[in-house]
Amino acid sequence: MRFIISCSFLFAIIIILILCYETIAQTDFTPSCADDNSNYTKNSTYQQNLNTLLSTLTSNTEITYGFYNFSFGEDNNKVYAIGLCRGDVNPNDCRSCLNNSRVLLTQNCPNKKEAIGRINKCMLRYSNRLIFGLMETFPDFSIPNPFNATDVGKYNQVVGKLLYDLKTEAATGDSMKKYATRNVTGPNFQDIYSLMQCTPDLSYLDCNQCLDQAIASLPSCCVNKVGGRAIRPSCNLRYENYRFYERNAQPPPPTSPSTNHTSSQGKDHTSRTAIIIAIPIVIIVLVVCFICIYLRLRVKKPRKTNQKYGNISVPSENDEIRNFESLQFNFDTVKVATNDFSDSNKLGEGGFGAVYQGTLSNGQVIAVKRLSMNSGQGDLEFKNELILMAKLQHQNLVRLLGFTIEGRERLLVYEFVPNKSLDYFIFDPTKKAQLDWEKRYKIIKGIARGVLYLHEDSRLRIIHRDLKAGNILLDENMNAKISDFGMARLILVDQTQENTSSVVGTYGYMAPEYVMHGEFSVKSDVFSFGVLVLEIISGLKNSGTHHGEITEDLLSFVWKSWREGTTTNIIDSSLFDDSSRNEIMRCIHIGLLCVQDNVARRRTMATIVLLISSNSLTLPIPSEPAFFMDSRTVSLPEMRLCEENSGTTRSSQSTTKSAPVSVNEASFTDPYPR
Repeated sequence: MRFIISCSFLFAIIIILILCYETIAQTDFTPSCADDNSNYTKNSTYQQNLNTLLSTLTSNTEITYGFYNFSFGEDNNKVYAIGLCRGDVNPNDCRSCLNNSRVLLTQNCPNKKEAIGRINKCMLRYSNRLIFGLMETFPDFSIPNPFNATDVGKYNQVVGKLLYDLKTEAATGDSMKKYATRNVTGPNFQDIYSLMQCTPDLSYLDCNQCLDQAIASLPSCCVNKVGGRAIRPSCNLRYENYRFYERNAQPPPPTSPSTNHTSSQGKDHTSRTAIIIAIPIVIIVLVVCFICIYLRLRVKKPRKTNQKYGNISVPSENDEIRNFESLQFNFDTVKVATNDFSDSNKLGEGGFGAVYQGTLSNGQVIAVKRLSMNSGQGDLEFKNELILMAKLQHQNLVRLLGFTIEGRERLLVYEFVPNKSLDYFIFDPTKKAQLDWEKRYKIIKGIARGVLYLHEDSRLRIIHRDLKAGNILLDENMNAKISDFGMARLILVDQTQENTSSVVGTYGYMAPEYVMHGEFSVKSDVFSFGVLVLEIISGLKNSGTHHGEITEDLLSFVWKSWREGTTTNIIDSSLFDDSSRNEIMRCIHIGLLCVQDNVARRRTMATIVLLISSNSLTLPIPSEPAFFMDSRTVSLPEMRLCEENSGTTRSSQSTTKSAPVSVNEASFTDPYPR
């Protein structure tokens, strides 16, 4: 009896210690205020923007994945904020945690332009600098579990393998959640639980690197302990010898057999009692299961007819737009915001239709794409862009805010990107001077990161199929944002290539295997990216460069210059700066690697990003690029026949025979003869 009482007492003490440890973890708010001189004055514009942003950060109740990243304000008074909840926290608790953190953080870091606060369930940070998509590991801290492990060597070995395996699982998450949990059995049949999480705006490589550094910090804080935590602004991890996170639909652990020694009569009585209790429970459970199965079979009928959503005919078994009803804007709201789509609010026009600037009642500036009644792109492209963009989130992709369907009206509402598109600058003799090499290099890297996200880092694998200068928007800081996903195609993660009977895109940017055979892959986007890089460096359109009376396409011109050792002829005259010459030449080299005729020789975007980011990696020698004017691809009469049959039109600005383009370089959607 004394032994049982002693064990019970010891067990109670352990439980109390664990509860105290967990309670501190759940409620202890840890603020970190920037220790520099970046303070704001009371009642300043920055403080007003900060209060507005933090008070509305969680107002979008349709965000159910626990990640909020928004900005508010302009220029030096612009505020960026990130809110991240632990992956198992429900949306209501998440919003409550972030709202509490908002109050505590501003109280603990008064007048600071940059701060970060952490509770076990959530993290909130804000700054006057761009923090989206950046991997940051400082300020950091670690917390050890107060208890020591028994079989230390074996315990640490099991924990090490668990953390390594879980790191990869967390890093391969999507743009909404990079979060993973797992438990394994350690020494003495003891379960070990672990959790890892990154902010979803990180790439796979950045998430991996952040978690690597977090794991590396554990020995200095948590050696020989049964648990510990390592927390960074961009990631965090934790492991314990008990489950500290919620899990869904997990069966309860089996009850351990009783160790009490009782008499035979007591055992029989206990058994009878257990049977008497268990039989009715089993019967009730079986009856409920049969009822549920019956109702499910009765209600679940195959739906064969199409349902209408607005005027869009969508198969009911694939009625994906209904999943995004929460993003639907009222048509009158958008109409008022754009001043009834007035010409004074018109930003431009493309293959989709006109784009208008607007201002919502809360002051937010928006860009509205309005599908033209005469557009070659229709309901299919509208639905495609809506479904894809609603699922994507990256600093180098333009952000979709919502959509409108009313009658024949089709509207897509995007964040407003103030500096128009890349072609507005790069092909204008005067405006291109505003883009020095530092800005152009940043744009190249931004496009590369955005395409890499589409190909590998998002939860979907997407091929854009219409990468071109007109579809690269520039924000107030000249950061590149990829837009126009009406032509994009979703493919399986392990799929390398797909065929289509309809070739879509813009001539000059399309890979030869796509134009000729309708075969597209991630390497098709790599080709388009290579063309973009060469356009950005040269300031010339791919459709033709003029040398006196001679006109040739850009790829021919670049390859000829490269082969003859006159590569400086390629560089835009406004970029002649010896300090950046090597960087420019390296980018030309990378551009040529992207546009090689042989698909297999083109690198993936993951490799391209590494080559752009590092000057130490050796570049392979490029092979001859694809030439549209080359007799190896298609002869001139054949190309003319293709144009006549497909209805493709030439640009009035182009006289070259080598690279036919659509009017104003807008996208087209026409079947290609095969």
